[in-house]
Amino acid sequence: MAKNTNLGAAKAAKNDEFYTQYADIQKEINAYLEYNPDTFRDKTVLLPCDDPEWSNFTRFFAQNFERLGLKRLISTSYAVESKKYKNYQPTLFETESPLFDIDKTRIKGKIFELTYDTNGNGRIDIDDLEWHYLEGDGDFRSKEVCKLRDEADVIVTNPPFSLFREFISWLVSSNKRFLIIGNKNAITYKEVFPLIRDNKVWFGPSITSGDREFMVPRDYETHSPSLRIDEQGNKFIRVPGVHWFTNLDHGRRHEPLKLMTMKDNLRYSKHKDICEKGYYKYENYDAIDIPYTDAIPSDYDGIMGVPITFLDKYCPDQFVIIGSPHGDFGLELGLRPFPRELKQINKGLRDGDLYYIVDGKPELPYRRILIRKKTIE
Repeated sequence: MAKNTNLGAAKAAKNDEFYTQYADIQKEINAYLEYNPDTFRDKTVLLPCDDPEWSNFTRFFAQNFERLGLKRLISTSYAVESKKYKNYQPTLFETESPLFDIDKTRIKGKIFELTYDTNGNGRIDIDDLEWHYLEGDGDFRSKEVCKLRDEADVIVTNPPFSLFREFISWLVSSNKRFLIIGNKNAITYKEVFPLIRDNKVWFGPSITSGDREFMVPRDYETHSPSLRIDEQGNKFIRVPGVHWFTNLDHGRRHEPLKLMTMKDNLRYSKHKDICEKGYYKYENYDAIDIPYTDAIPSDYDGIMGVPITFLDKYCPDQFVIIGSPHGDFGLELGLRPFPRELKQINKGLRDGDLYYIVDGKPELPYRRILIRKKTIE
């Protein structure tokens, strides 16, 4: 998994203002519409943790209100002091509104709503957005925003990644449909992996490389080589390891992997190590190691340890996820502890992790997920 220095530094500084590109939102939403054109029809969509003056989420859903067949669009933002802006400058959108109050803006969040044609031009779009101040600062955990969550049908946003664990728990507790952006590392969280295992959360279809560019505030401090500044002075950061997380159905997750038999893999695999060494069997769990997703054998009925990149192509109609064999998760699955003599060879061994033996020494594969071919009933 790529080292995510941009997100890591931002998390340490609690600087969570990463604005998703319009094209990335459009591509993802279109994938759901291709599978089911009525995905958002007659739905109330909530965009919490947003910043409507800058956000492409608000812009996209407002501009496509009629095409999506929405019933209501709600977008909320944090107060300026909650976002810890160093050099906050109000936008023209704010200052030209008779509602604007700089003192309220600093301590109160805002709510933007779109439900009908307010200006009488015959269409419902971004020009019909109406807004006012919230009572609180716009935090998604507030009673005020929780109430909006409970009124919504679908929740879409790029949440603060420093609060991703808490945010996804907030979503799941509401039993709502959702589409959010997060770091791929989140699949290892104890709050997230069980949801993936139980097919309550899965990856969205449009990002598989996990590398996307986000706009950041102009006062965002970074020395990242991926920093880009456009002609208007806007800053952009390219971030690896991001994914859409969702419980909205889409067509790609029902496309089975095209696989070869074990015999053919051992003879014709494009991976030289598979042809030369075959598949290793774990010493502490009854399963074989599959180092590449395209090397999963089509005719093996036992348990297999596969790379986490498997989730990009996971089809729940083809495979069942057994668990994550790492640390406490692995112990719960019944992985046998490391023998003392092996720990003396490698003091970094941790009970609950998979291992196999190579030339008499224990080797730990990179993070794996245990799967089994689904039995056709």
